[in-house]
Amino acid sequence: MKTVRFGLVGCGVISQVHADSIATIEGAELVGAYDASKEHCAAFAEKNGIRTYSSYSSMLADESIDAVCICTPSGLHADQAVQALRENKHVVLEKPMALTVADAARVCREAEYSHHLITVISQHRFHKDVMRVRELIRSGAFGQLVLCDLSMKYWRDPSYYSNSTWRGTFRMDGGGALMNQGIHGVDLIRFLVGDAKLLRGRVKTLVHSIEVEDTAAALVEFDCGALGVIEASTATAPGFSRRIEILGEKGYAVLVDAHLERLRIGDEMLIDQTVAVDAGTASDPTQLGFEGHLLQLRNFVAAIRGEEDLLITAQDGFAAVRLIEEIYQSSKQPQS
Repeated sequence: MKTVRFGLVGCGVISQVHADSIATIEGAELVGAYDASKEHCAAFAEKNGIRTYSSYSSMLADESIDAVCICTPSGLHADQAVQALRENKHVVLEKPMALTVADAARVCREAEYSHHLITVISQHRFHKDVMRVRELIRSGAFGQLVLCDLSMKYWRDPSYYSNSTWRGTFRMDGGGALMNQGIHGVDLIRFLVGDAKLLRGRVKTLVHSIEVEDTAAALVEFDCGALGVIEASTATAPGFSRRIEILGEKGYAVLVDAHLERLRIGDEMLIDQTVAVDAGTASDPTQLGFEGHLLQLRNFVAAIRGEEDLLITAQDGFAAVRLIEEIYQSSKQPQS
């Protein structure tokens, strides 16, 4: 069995989630890391027993590395992904894959041209309750879907932005409550229900002193005919868990984070409970387990070996960026 050897760029909060996941996968190994901060990189390398590189280019030049995990600020993702693909590396790319549709398309083209694999982190797709709801939808258990809503009412303390040189900026964050915090939810509802056409979107900055939005709302129409509302904020204290409601003519499902809170099919109520989920990442992004990343990276390693199909591709990451950009563009139009 070939060992898939990883390099990692960007030694911030999410990097340890990648390191812990790789360490758990048989036939995978994290061998080195690079960060613009030599201090952060050295501490991360010492903790994980790996080597450091003096530059991203030097890490990519290491022919022993098969794949790269890109965990840097969002504004660097597209260029670093393209650079890695051109150096014959497979790529694990944290969300969002890019800040614009144009850059996301550029990454997709490079992946296709290079014949190397790229997966965009969408780890919540692997949760068993999410998969269950998706299969119920696909089987027609809920009948005609009518309303499919996504609520992401989060909180970020002002220090989350003020202590960072890039968060909340157009140049490096691209957007706020949607592009940064909300993109996982946008990906999830598309994964469950299918593609959506934007009808109207509006974003505002109401509380935080940042360039990008801290509050957003959009009305969408899914390809299946259902309507839906997408809400996102980082200004709703103390922060609430993500909520997805799927309602059809024959039943409904409610997911809180990735856990089923309500499930009714026909006349039978299968699940009716209060999901005991604390605020978690709704108010503190450091409170993130690595189980979802582990499942996604395990699939990625198996796909590199030719043992499985890659379950989350660059096109999946592109679709989420496209819908969010459409909401931003709609918000710039005159409001009637």
